[in-house]
This record gives sequence, C-alpha cells and structure tokens, in this order.
Amino acid sequence: MSGSRETAAPVDDASAARHTDRTPAPPPGPAPARSERPPARSAGRRDAYFDNAKYLAIVLVAVGHAWEPLRSDSRTVTALYTFVYAFHMPAFIVISGYFSRNFDASPARVRRLVTGVAVPYVVFETAYTLYTRWSDHAPDRDISLLNPLYLTWFLAALFVWRLTTPIWRQLRWPLPVALAVAALASVSSSIGGDLDLQRVLQFLPYFVLGLCLRPEHFGLLRRWSVRLCALPVAAAALAVAYWSVPHLGYRWFFHRDSAEQLGVPAWYGPVMTLATFGCSLVLVACFLAWVPGRRTWFTALGAGTLYGYLLHGFVAQGAKPAHWYDPAWMHGPLGAVTATLVAAAVVTLLCTPPVRRVFRFVMEPTMAWAFRTPEGRVDQGGRRNAARVLPGSR
Repeated sequence: MSGSRETAAPVDDASAARHTDRTPAPPPGPAPARSERPPARSAGRRDAYFDNAKYLAIVLVAVGHAWEPLRSDSRTVTALYTFVYAFHMPAFIVISGYFSRNFDASPARVRRLVTGVAVPYVVFETAYTLYTRWSDHAPDRDISLLNPLYLTWFLAALFVWRLTTPIWRQLRWPLPVALAVAALASVSSSIGGDLDLQRVLQFLPYFVLGLCLRPEHFGLLRRWSVRLCALPVAAAALAVAYWSVPHLGYRWFFHRDSAEQLGVPAWYGPVMTLATFGCSLVLVACFLAWVPGRRTWFTALGAGTLYGYLLHGFVAQGAKPAHWYDPAWMHGPLGAVTATLVAAAVVTLLCTPPVRRVFRFVMEPTMAWAFRTPEGRVDQGGRRNAARVLPGSR
C-alpha cells in the first residue's frame, strides 16, 4: 500500500518514495490549463498527491476494520462498510501498480522487493500468528508462510504482482487479459489458500490498471468538471450500498472466494468480476479526484502507510479480548462514531516518523550482508559498493 525505498503499501506501495515517471518533457508551447495538469512533481521530492492518497486510503482501511463488529447492529454502518470496501483496497492496488511500472527484475529492484515486501511478510506473518493465538484463543495455530493471515495477504499479493510486471508490460492488451484471469479465478473453486491465490488473481486487474496509467490520467481526474461529477456519483453509490444491504453481500468486494463458495452458480463469477471492477473503478476515480494535490498536514504521513497498515492490525485484533465493543452504547450511533475516530487516530499515529524509526529494522531492513555486491561498482575506498539505482535510495 514508506521511508525512501520502493516497497509495498495496505495497503499500498508505501516506500515508492518519489514519483519517478520518466515521461519525456512536453514540446514547447502554451501550458495546459491548471485543472488539467498532472499532479505536481519536482526532482528529489515526494509527490504530495500520492502521499495524500495513500494516507487517506489507509485511514479508510483502519476505519473499515473498526466497523466490522458493528455491521450486524446497523444498516447504515453496513452500507458505509460496503461503500468503503468497494474502493479502498482497489485504490491502494492501483497506486501500487502505478509505482511498479519501472520494475524490471534488475538486481537492485529485486533486492528492494525482498527487503521491502518479502521480509516484512515473513516477520508479520509470524507475529500475527503468535498474537492471534492469544487474541483468538487458538494456541495451536500453526505458523504458515503459505497461508497469509489477516493483513499479510497484501504483501504476498504485491510480491507476486510485482514479479510478473515485466510480463504485463510486454502484452498488447494487459488489462483485458488480467480481467480474464480474474474471471476464471472466480469460477475456480479448486484454488487453494496458498498465498491467498484467489485474492491475488481477483485483485490482479487493479494492479495491471495501475501499470497502464500515466501522469496525465491523474491530471484528468483533477479537472473541476470531473471533481464535481464525482460528488453525485459517490452519493448515488452510497445510496445503492444502503439499498443493497438486505439484498446483496459485500463479500464480493473481498475477492477471496469463488462464486460457488459464495453459494451462487459459477456463471455469477465472471459477471460479478466485471460488475465489481466497474463499480470499484468509478469509485476509485471519485476518491482520487478529491485527493488534495497540495501539501497538507497529513502529507508526510503518506510515507508511512505500510507501517500503519501492518501495525494497526494488532490493535484491531486486540479489540475483542480487550472487550472494547462490549458496552451497549458501542452498538449505537455514538459507538460507530467513536470507533471511527479512534481507528483514524490510531492509524495516523502509526504512520508518524517516530513509529517508523522504531520499526524500520523490520519494515525496511538494509540487509546488505544477504546480497551479492553488483559488479562494476567500487566506492572511494576501493571496495565494491551496491549500485543505488532506485530513486529515493539512501
């Protein structure tokens, strides 16, 4: 879905630190209208627009988890939950794909993939297993690196998606192919739980879409005409979500089960794959249209979304054994508001620089000892040194 290295995010590509698009400069001529310019960029600086988007999306992830115990008590909470789940992870994944466009499986980028995605996956998969043995009263729960637990599925998925990036970059019609793969996965009940492959395949089109995007596409979303249209569209989607509570299940937006596992005929799978993709794509566009493009008080927190994503899960998992939802008032409007504010505050705190400094050794380990030194690079002392080819590397 942090710091200065190119890694995952919750939800996101958290340490794809700078907007590194290498699009050639436009020819001389009159500047485009202000509303049509892509998000601002400058050499050596992070892109405020994407940091803002990642922070706002991670807040929605945390708030969605806080609403889970309240869904059965309120149709309104369930409608909001459905609405948010329709676009918050797709938004993260689209941004992750966008920042993965330059992944070419070079040694330096593979090292970043290992240290920024694979290592946190192993660490937090183990940590969540040990923690939930207590929180879920499951003392015999096995540590399984092939069966992602709770939030770690996103790291496993990002690892697979990014490794396949060179393939998608070579295809003539990558997005239709990715949609076909997702549709086939939705009718394949035999796909096991290894690496949460069902979810990896069903969310794949969003990552591939991100690979296909360019700065000018985000510039189009910043037009005032688009931003104004986004308001009634989002309001209509929220109304549909409220209507759908007794009729349709929000589990379709989880993308972790096949059609038959959801208790419907197999042919529903491809239909719902296209329907949910279209719905999510529209809402992602509405969300990104209203993300601020300027620096705000929370812009710097966008660099720490991987930290907020992985760490807030311990708070969410600890809520049940801590009996936070036991008071009766927590299951009314005041409780929903309280859960929302607390979740937003907690994840915000977990994205701050002090927390990142404490956990950087597991989120962004250097691990120079684990890799071969690239050939042809020698430091000033005559020793071979790793080539720092990724923008934002220290």
